[in-house]
Amino acid sequence: MKVIASHPYIVIQRKIEWNEQKFIDTHHQLRLFEDRILSSANEFHLDHVYDVSYRTNFLYLHTNQGVFSYYIKEDPLEFIQAFKFLKQQKFEVNYGNR
Repeated sequence: MKVIASHPYIVIQRKIEWNEQKFIDTHHQLRLFEDRILSSANEFHLDHVYDVSYRTNFLYLHTNQGVFSYYIKEDPLEFIQAFKFLKQQKFEVNYGNR
């Protein structure tokens, strides 16, 4: 299946070695498909994602399992717009002709 939109996020891991604290950054992609959103650790069916929001370097996925936060450095406007467009299309297909 084709990726509709993606957005980079960072996972920061704290590690202590030889009495020295280290921070390890790993870079990942949040990927939006027609039916789901994938992160490096989770998969969310689009019907289970209620909203996507952004505030102060964090992208939030509001889901039926709770809110998941992703640390980001770039503006996620395109990703959020693509998500909202998909949700609107799904809503119109399911409830539009009533």
